[in-house]
Amino acid sequence: MSLTPWPRWSEALPRLSSRSPAEVVPETLMMELAGQMREAERQQRERSSAVRRVCTGVDYSWLASSPRATYDLSPGERLQLEDVCAKIPPAYCGPAILRFRQLLAEQEPEVREVSRLFLSVLQEVLERTKQEDEARRLTQQWSLRPRGGLALATFRARARISPFASDIPTVSEDVEREARPPPRTWSMPEFRAPQED
Repeated sequence: MSLTPWPRWSEALPRLSSRSPAEVVPETLMMELAGQMREAERQQRERSSAVRRVCTGVDYSWLASSPRATYDLSPGERLQLEDVCAKIPPAYCGPAILRFRQLLAEQEPEVREVSRLFLSVLQEVLERTKQEDEARRLTQQWSLRPRGGLALATFRARARISPFASDIPTVSEDVEREARPPPRTWSMPEFRAPQED
């Protein structure tokens, strides 16, 4: 008998998403921004109520609840953020969220500053992707460059250096031709240049 339960007919079977990662990334990033903005609002309300309690010495929060003013992004700012989110590659979505959360924990910004902080994180990620693409392109270009081969052969042909072959007669050459070479020590073999007559 099998221990795996049969799925109930009323339950929906898990399906693979038909959406591409390029569609999911902007939505995920914008949901993260909305959630972090709500959290920043909640923390801001808690800070202001704590300050009120300290100033008045009395806590009336149980008696009357204050209306919750929510901060919304302007349509232009939302479109700008969605446009930048669409440029983020799927592989960088997770690191972008982690960096955003890290900066929020470090700075504890006001609600109005959260969207600007999010935009700076997205731009930082885009800059990093550009740098990595440039490095990858240069590495690939370097690996495809011919090693030695034709370029080195043409350089050798042009830069052939012969310090002893000279077309200009000098005085030292005349002296060297007439002088006998000094005798060598026993350990050195005798080398004589062929006589040219």
